[in-house]
Amino acid sequence: MTLTRRRWLIALLLLGLCAAALWWWVRVPAFDAVQVRQGPLRQTVVATGRVDSAARLAVGSQAIGTVAQVLVREGQQVAAGELLLRLRAHEADAQVHKAQAELAQAQLQLRNLQLVDAPVSAQALQQAQAALQLARREHARTQALVAQGFLAQAHLDAAGNALAAAQAQLRSAQAQHAARQAGGTQQALAQARLQQAQAQLLQAQAQRQWLDIRAPADALVLTRQVEPGDVVQAGRTLLELAQTGQTRIEANVDEKNLALLQPGMAAQAVADAYPGQGFAAELQHIAPGIDAQRGTVGLRLHVPQPPPFLRPDMSVSVELLARQRPDALILPADAVQHSGQAHWVWRLQQGRAQRTPVTLGIQGIGQVEVSAGLQAGDWVLYPSAALRQGQRAAARDLPGERATP
Repeated sequence: MTLTRRRWLIALLLLGLCAAALWWWVRVPAFDAVQVRQGPLRQTVVATGRVDSAARLAVGSQAIGTVAQVLVREGQQVAAGELLLRLRAHEADAQVHKAQAELAQAQLQLRNLQLVDAPVSAQALQQAQAALQLARREHARTQALVAQGFLAQAHLDAAGNALAAAQAQLRSAQAQHAARQAGGTQQALAQARLQQAQAQLLQAQAQRQWLDIRAPADALVLTRQVEPGDVVQAGRTLLELAQTGQTRIEANVDEKNLALLQPGMAAQAVADAYPGQGFAAELQHIAPGIDAQRGTVGLRLHVPQPPPFLRPDMSVSVELLARQRPDALILPADAVQHSGQAHWVWRLQQGRAQRTPVTLGIQGIGQVEVSAGLQAGDWVLYPSAALRQGQRAAARDLPGERATP
């Protein structure tokens, strides 16, 4: 009985070993796999950069002085012409008052010359002309009496001297009258003094205006480098402004993506400080040169509607939409293998692994478009060292990252 039981146990053991060997021989190995799906696919280019304003404005003083008031703070929006700060202006105000007084004096002198001196000189000219006529008649009368012997020669000499004096007086009156007329010497001098006084007043007013420092354009105050009581030098930067206008993003992207870029491309930007609040942008300019050390190319993007939180120099990430397909055949990028310029996959066909060449289209993030070689619903095995051409295989659909949607 014991011998018979032992024989049965040995027979069962041998039968089990044979069954296990047979199962091992006929079993089909399963490999990680994914099914080709059809759907929308976007190819994007990611870049990083910073927000840049249309222009940076360094506001300084044209004069040496002491700061009296600072009327703005950092982060404040200012309008063109708005007063930003004042320098003390006591001396400048005094110079303006002095120039105004000198101008008033020059105007008064010209007015007196026109309204008083000119009529007086005209009257003096008339008197000199009358005196000359009288002297001429007296000289002629005296000359006749001397010729008749009624008067001595001395009387004629005296009449001649009087005539010469009247002639000289007329010439003087004529000269003074001409000088006081419009276009005359005194009028020209008075006019020149008036113009000089006007120029001095304009200069004094300009120097006074230098002490009131105003915004050159609509802008945002970035930095304030001065406080009341500070002594400032001409040319020193007191405030730095970012001109309000077109908001731009200056970014850099890997040069290998250059062929995918062109002006006018739509983009989506996100500020690092506000990761959940994306905003639209548009590629405006591609730099003509390449940064040889970093292997990047510079981009400039326009932000048509900047969000309120956006500030100059903010760090941003930009995703540019290079290409998109509304109905592409999609595979995970790591399911595709590459041999030089050729691409292929392990396609599961009738229970066997078949090496299948494929043509790729656009490339999304972790996904690629298969433009030729596969159809929607085909199973593709992920690369494995155990796979051989034509071997039997089964698909093992993976959850998570590789799962079929």
